[in-house]
Amino acid sequence: MDNAIYAALTRQSGLMREMRTVANNIANANTAGFRREGVVFSEYMVPLDGRGETLAMANGRGRMVDLAPGGMTQTNGQFDLAIDGEGFLMVQTPQGNRLTRAGAFMTNAEGELVNPDGYPLLDDGEAPIVIPAGVGSVGIGIDGTISADGNPIGRIGVFASPDPARLRHTAGTLFDPGGAVEPLDQAVLRQGFLEESNVDPVLEVARMIEVQRAYQLGQSFLDQEDQRIRQTISSLTR
Repeated sequence: MDNAIYAALTRQSGLMREMRTVANNIANANTAGFRREGVVFSEYMVPLDGRGETLAMANGRGRMVDLAPGGMTQTNGQFDLAIDGEGFLMVQTPQGNRLTRAGAFMTNAEGELVNPDGYPLLDDGEAPIVIPAGVGSVGIGIDGTISADGNPIGRIGVFASPDPARLRHTAGTLFDPGGAVEPLDQAVLRQGFLEESNVDPVLEVARMIEVQRAYQLGQSFLDQEDQRIRQTISSLTR
């Protein structure tokens, strides 16, 4: 295959990944706690055998997570939480502990605080939080301390990754920390609030149009190269 086609195909592949990422951002513009993602393009060099030359090709496999905070919406939900500042809540999943900014929780049959997927919210010691049966009111302080009828029963954990580049989006609003995490003792929690998605739909739609145009330009180039090769083969076989 012609080298120009190889280079163009790697670029097209990266643009397709970016299109899927942008589409996912738009789909989650109203998902509480969602973090916008982007595709990072890089260039890598492929040696050309026996010629002492290299071929530059695009690599669009890198992912970037936008950790900028979203706005807050007051819900007055007893177990709705929003982090005012940096950090993540931690939930326990079958695949291991995961970080999230989505703060909508409820109690299950065992009294554990869980998210809509049934994953338990963890305290500052990375253990599930249990609300005692028969409690009339539950208060959550800005430091994460949970009080049941005025009696402290635990503290919600807020954590951060020492290296945000290790965060890997797994599903929905969950992130694999990619290693050990650090507790944030000075984090501020807001009870009765939820953090909105940090996706700006207008900017994402504009980016989608840019990616689509770039993809169409690449496709036009590939069509022209295909036509050129066909004409060359045709002239040589006459």
